[in-house]
Amino acid sequence: MPLLNLRLSKMVTRGKGWVYGWLLYALYALSLLAAEVTGQIRYSIPEEMSVGSIVGNIASDLGLEPKRLISGKARVFTAESSEYIGLDKENGHLIIKSKIDREELCGEISACSVSFNVILDNPMELYRVTVDIQDINDNSPVFPKSKIELEISELAVPGARFILESAIDPDVGVNTLQKYTLYPTDQFKLNIHSGAGLSKNVEMILHSPLDREKKKHHNLILTSFDGGKPQRSATVQIDIFVLDANDNAPVFSQSSYKASAVENVAKGTVVATVSATDADESSHNIQYYFEHSTNTVKSLFSIDADSGELKVIGDIDYEKHKQFTINVKAKDNGGLTESSDIIIDVIDVNDNKPKINIMSFSSVVSEDAAPGTVIAMLNVQDLDSGENSKIICSIDINSPFKIVSSLTNHYNLVTDSELDREQIAEYNISITAVDGGNPPLSSKEILKLKISDVNDHAPQFKQESYNAFISENNSPSTTIRSVKAEDMDWGPNAKISYFLIDGDLNGSPLTSYISINSETGVIYAEKSFDYEQLKSFKIKVKAQDGGLPPLSNNVTLNIFIQDQNDNAPQILYPVQTGGSVVAEIVPRSADVGYLVTKVVAVDVDSGQNAWLSYKLQKTTDRALFEVGLQNGEIRTVRQVTDKDAVKQKLTVVVEDNGQPSRSAVVTINVAVADHFPEVLSEFTDSTHDKEYNNDLTFYLILALAVVSLLFIVSIITIISVKIYRWRQNKLFHKSGANLPVIPYYPPVYADGTLQQVYNYEMCGTTDSRMSDVKFVRPYSQNTLVSQSCLGTVQREKQEQENHELTLEVRPYNVLCLRI
Repeated sequence: MPLLNLRLSKMVTRGKGWVYGWLLYALYALSLLAAEVTGQIRYSIPEEMSVGSIVGNIASDLGLEPKRLISGKARVFTAESSEYIGLDKENGHLIIKSKIDREELCGEISACSVSFNVILDNPMELYRVTVDIQDINDNSPVFPKSKIELEISELAVPGARFILESAIDPDVGVNTLQKYTLYPTDQFKLNIHSGAGLSKNVEMILHSPLDREKKKHHNLILTSFDGGKPQRSATVQIDIFVLDANDNAPVFSQSSYKASAVENVAKGTVVATVSATDADESSHNIQYYFEHSTNTVKSLFSIDADSGELKVIGDIDYEKHKQFTINVKAKDNGGLTESSDIIIDVIDVNDNKPKINIMSFSSVVSEDAAPGTVIAMLNVQDLDSGENSKIICSIDINSPFKIVSSLTNHYNLVTDSELDREQIAEYNISITAVDGGNPPLSSKEILKLKISDVNDHAPQFKQESYNAFISENNSPSTTIRSVKAEDMDWGPNAKISYFLIDGDLNGSPLTSYISINSETGVIYAEKSFDYEQLKSFKIKVKAQDGGLPPLSNNVTLNIFIQDQNDNAPQILYPVQTGGSVVAEIVPRSADVGYLVTKVVAVDVDSGQNAWLSYKLQKTTDRALFEVGLQNGEIRTVRQVTDKDAVKQKLTVVVEDNGQPSRSAVVTINVAVADHFPEVLSEFTDSTHDKEYNNDLTFYLILALAVVSLLFIVSIITIISVKIYRWRQNKLFHKSGANLPVIPYYPPVYADGTLQQVYNYEMCGTTDSRMSDVKFVRPYSQNTLVSQSCLGTVQREKQEQENHELTLEVRPYNVLCLRI
């Protein structure tokens, strides 16, 4: 922000019924080290203005919008305890808050003013306002005494001087005392000369001799006038008593005395001593008095009438009075007097600590505040003077703040470096003001500053990626795991929401598989998983805070589906079919450990759920076979004997290692024989019996269905014939009996026998150890056609069972019979 210091000076004088205004200054540029726009403006008003009177419109005078005063929370700050001027923010007017008495405020000092600051926030601005208080003639001159008594010797020569007590007028300038008049003036006249400062000393000079014998007593009237409008005056009566033979007045050793007194000096301390001499031998007893002294002087000092010693009787305060001018009168026995002034300079003592006034303070500052941002405006005052009033203002070291001087005795607390709430969220800034006295005095003020959060940190996960495991066949809404991120910010900026980043899995939206709780980060399964279809997948989770703009971070979650034993083993070999019987041939001469066949099975599960073991379901003490526990190989455990049956049926149980375990069963037919025909006949008979039983059941059901259908058709046919005959009889009676009759002769079919067909089909296969086998069974079909007298033909078809034999040689001597 550019530095701009604009000083406007404007004086407006308001009186009772009159207004004076004039321009004191034009433009005044002042270079300051302030960080904000500052301005100075000056007004002039008469004293004793009524409360609520308008001093001026500061908004228009400074070129500010009225709403700026409201939005900036404009306020008046003064270092003094009394506040005379207030601010009307609505209209931008400076108004009188309490009546101002110039004499009470400034005393005898003619230049009287009150100064204060107008402070605005957002941004911080400071304007220095000075209001000059113009004196009005509101005080009349007052004589210290209502009557002045003088004793004058008749020998007093013309020209003799007699000091009179001056009148007191607290007004200043033209409103203070301007002249005196004396009446009558036949023997005395007035001589007025200026004393110390702006005071006027009044002397009465004898201009014609006195004669006690003619007139012992003289009465005079002394009148004082000020220069105000309307003019005010005061009178005092002078009584003169004529004495004999004293023709020399006392004479002071000095025309004026100078002395000094340290403030807070002990009471009874002699500050100065005055002395006067008298040439008359009879007038050695000279008396000393205060002449027209103020009440302040009388309360602080006293003079010994005989010795002329000036002593301290009160508490002298440099901050209240820096100098005293005391008029002392010396009087001899003859009534002649002389006067002299004692000028006492008060020496300052470092008895006042610096006072730190907080004019404006922002208790909360954003952590992204730029260096140089104004935190507080300070006013530091020390009522002492000289070196005692020189102030050094500082703050703690190793702090991101610094103190910058702006106006005289004004300081700004500004940021010196970047702030970080995540490192330090609150500061206790200790401001120390030390004066230049010996010993120095200091004061301290502590400002508690909070750093407001800015969304400058994105959520952070503890890990770069997470792994999660879930068992397959889970129920929907099962919790998979939770993820958690942390945000170093505070409040809404640290409130984290969790989302799934959109994606597809196997052509379906990712949200159809899983979901996440946006507040807690708990991840749920939306559907049941199948390890055999999906073993693992990856998703990305986004953690987003609540700042503006929001910040986010992503993490990868690897989800692994854990296998469950939900699939039974599947038999790959031997293949089980409904239309064939699988048989393994074991020669009777097979040795122990002869490999009969091998059961091959798989389990689509994984891990221990897919570890398969094989065992025979039924075994006896004389078992001929055993199965390998791990490999499923069926081998002979002993030599084949004649007692062993040709047909051996083995049931192998294949079991996995899951919990609980699952199993599959396969039945293997083993033929113990050396010749293929006996193997064939053994398995053919059993197959025929089985198929015969199955066909019998089917035919019984079919016969029952046909009989039921024939019964229903017969009933419908009988009813139809009855109806038809009834209608024919009715038509015959209507058409008459003379209609011709045409007989119907059914065709005659010759007897014959259909051709008989014989079909033979054979397929056989043997291994290298057996001879060729040929086997033929006929296939015949007879059809008998007969003719009845009604011309109906009935056919009977009789089919013999059609047996089809198929022999297939497979690995491990497999014989397949198809019937």
